[in-house]
Amino acid sequence: MVKLFFLLTLFSSCKSSETAVNGPGNNEGSYKNPVINYSLPDPTLIRADDGYFYLFATEDIRNMPIHRSENLVDWELTGRAFTDATRPTFEPKGGLWAPDINLIGGKYVLYYSMSVWGGEWTCGIGVASADKPEGPFTDHGKLFRSNEINVQNSIDPFYIEEEGKKYLFWGSFRGIYAVELSDDGLSLKPGAEKQQVAGTAYEGVYIHKRNGYYYMFASIGSCCEGLNSTYTTVVGRSDNLFGPYLDKEGRSMMDNRHERVIQKNQKFVGTGHNSEIVQDSKGQDWIFYHAVSVDNPKGRVLVMDQVRWENDWPYIEGGSPSLEASKPIF
Repeated sequence: MVKLFFLLTLFSSCKSSETAVNGPGNNEGSYKNPVINYSLPDPTLIRADDGYFYLFATEDIRNMPIHRSENLVDWELTGRAFTDATRPTFEPKGGLWAPDINLIGGKYVLYYSMSVWGGEWTCGIGVASADKPEGPFTDHGKLFRSNEINVQNSIDPFYIEEEGKKYLFWGSFRGIYAVELSDDGLSLKPGAEKQQVAGTAYEGVYIHKRNGYYYMFASIGSCCEGLNSTYTTVVGRSDNLFGPYLDKEGRSMMDNRHERVIQKNQKFVGTGHNSEIVQDSKGQDWIFYHAVSVDNPKGRVLVMDQVRWENDWPYIEGGSPSLEASKPIF
């Protein structure tokens, strides 16, 4: 099922007051999942110059909450990227989804998806910027709509820089594509041509560079059917940013082949749409994603796990969300 069509009923449980949000029942030296126990799908985060991590996510499809943490475990809600007066308008009555936060040229640049129900050809990706990670963000409007760039269901943006050039990857179950951006990241580079880099099984792409490889993380399955959600996090690997991305047997993500990284267990289902990988002070890698909690199935809660590596392939201990684990070290 396509993510755009199932979000409206899932986000009302996000708290509206700007209060501290602590992991439930944390013992010293450990944390428990979910890290935030209310609906906070499609996470993206960045570490700012002030030492804090700032996390953006889908909320009630309107204004995008911003949370802040020093240790990746204890989060506080600091505000929202937009107000009702400043939120994007390029898709009338459209919802905001799946943000991607970046630092480009000294500005915090936020890419977002925008759509109305059923609007796979009118949905699109826009961009906003701010001087500080907590905003206020100024909207610069759309980069493109599906019908303008001829890619159905153009949502789920991801930004990456490579050899001085800036690129946007995007797509949702209609192919994953990439295109070059302008130097400030606020528009497409004039004359840039899109290219397809993965097949039709995927959405929520994120690319991680490590040890000479590019790892394309993505989500497959249905995100938004409550306890029946089948969302699963997968990965392929390439020695080139634009692929081909292959599984361990050399089969291509263009043919919808991949390795599984995170799947359901007895406490969490619908495990997908992961964030950037971030490192703690000991060099340990951490990833956020959303999941449906069996104990609290309304919405999709925020889950965190350590990413480990074996033979230059990523994995999560046990292949599914941890219930309790050692905290990141800062």
